Amino acid sequence: MNLRGWRGRGAGVVLSAFLLANAGNAHAEGGAAWFVDGRPSAEAGEALAILQSAPADGLNPDDYQVDMLARALGAAAPLTGAEQASLARTLSAAMERYVSDLHFGRINPRDVHAAFALPPKQLDPASYVADAVATHTLPAAVRAAAPQLPLYAGLRQALQQYRALGAHPALQQPLPAPAGGKLAPGQAYAGAADLARRLSALGDLPADAKGGAQYRDALVDGVKAFQLRHGLAADGVVGKGTLVQLNTSPAARIRQIELTLERLRWTPLLLGERMIVVNVPEFVLRAYEVKDGGAQLRMNVIVGKALDTRTPLFVKDMLNIEFSPYWNIPPSIAKAETVPRLRRDPAHFSKQGLEFVSAAGTTVPQLSAANLDAVMRGELRIRQRPGPMNALGDIKFIFPNSDNIYLHHTPAVPLFKRDRRDLSHGCIRVEDPVALAKFVLQDQAEWTEQRIRDAMGSGKSHTIRLQRPLPVVIAYGTVIAKNDGKVYFFNDIYGNDKLLDTALKSKESARRSPPKAS
Repeated sequence: MNLRGWRGRGAGVVLSAFLLANAGNAHAEGGAAWFVDGRPSAEAGEALAILQSAPADGLNPDDYQVDMLARALGAAAPLTGAEQASLARTLSAAMERYVSDLHFGRINPRDVHAAFALPPKQLDPASYVADAVATHTLPAAVRAAAPQLPLYAGLRQALQQYRALGAHPALQQPLPAPAGGKLAPGQAYAGAADLARRLSALGDLPADAKGGAQYRDALVDGVKAFQLRHGLAADGVVGKGTLVQLNTSPAARIRQIELTLERLRWTPLLLGERMIVVNVPEFVLRAYEVKDGGAQLRMNVIVGKALDTRTPLFVKDMLNIEFSPYWNIPPSIAKAETVPRLRRDPAHFSKQGLEFVSAAGTTVPQLSAANLDAVMRGELRIRQRPGPMNALGDIKFIFPNSDNIYLHHTPAVPLFKRDRRDLSHGCIRVEDPVALAKFVLQDQAEWTEQRIRDAMGSGKSHTIRLQRPLPVVIAYGTVIAKNDGKVYFFNDIYGNDKLLDTALKSKESARRSPPKAS
């Protein structure tokens, strides 16, 4: 199954219904009927209301000349024919731009380090708007053009919630730093009352809770709930990281949600009946079964280091699983890390189960200075044999890509307990490989859990092909709205939100000129 669309099944059905039902309904002049007898039509009023509501989707109404349109459409005197024609072109262009922004997004994902291909032309904004006006379905058609994802709907609600918090008195001043830089349960804290009011405003503490002179009891539980929603260790200790998150303004959270809504417009999610999604800033993998309405599997993951080996963002089909895999050490890692280590500590070679491999595929089991020199020249490569020390663990999930990224297990299991898990060279380590293998292989009944475990522990490399390719999306979202109604925020570990924010501001600046009519 190839990923050729950009929306889930629900969005495709809704869009198809509109496009098929309204095909050929556009007016002969190619525009929408915005005026009747010299006055704005009901559809013109709907269009203006839609453009004015752009902030609800994290869009900027200034991009669509909303103020000018509101003045022109609200003029008391009837418009001349020329004025109507000019205003109709401007309104059509603004609506077309809005529909395009809502459906496709405003930014080419490749401009912000996301290797998602541009979507196919499943919606033409000009004909889509004209058809919706002609059939009196404009509001419904516009909503159908937005991502039909529960997460998108949840984030729209979260955006409204955090905008309402912008003027809340409990969020106007930063909390004071605790004495000694850290606040532990049972300690005195001068800002306890302010902390309680802030947690109550954010929904992490009951509204009637009050803070006394000490930091204890319900207030500690409120901090733990807050920490859990912000990717922090829920230990109830208010250290530097927790204080930074507590003092983050509603305006910053609003922008974070707006950026995530933009990403959702071009991040391909729920495209097939089944798929795997890794959210990098959250350090979490979810496996989805669309027909069952949500994630069937969730586990912690380890992703690429933010400093120098970031995990790339893309979508590819998983095709194979390799049990008891070899690890072919990438040349960059071999030259920068493995060879220097082996020169210092030759015993590392046998301890880690390493061997050399020639360009012809011949195994060279002996460690020597000459062989290490050959690796540095690119004449030999180093690989690690299957076994308990193998860096890939006992299973590897393969979805061919130019970055040589894959999912795999690891012998360093304790690392999954860390709160921040950008620790790899770029590949994604999974916490529960057996559960993931069962999900991937559920259509191949012969692969029982016991057979999976046996293959993983055999010590002999064995690759199988999946009966059906399984989409894998490596995504980047720093905000998640979950089914429990709570909003979860994560650090922008790769700086991708900052990059997207800059790109959007540049785009908005360039759009200050009036939109051209189609």
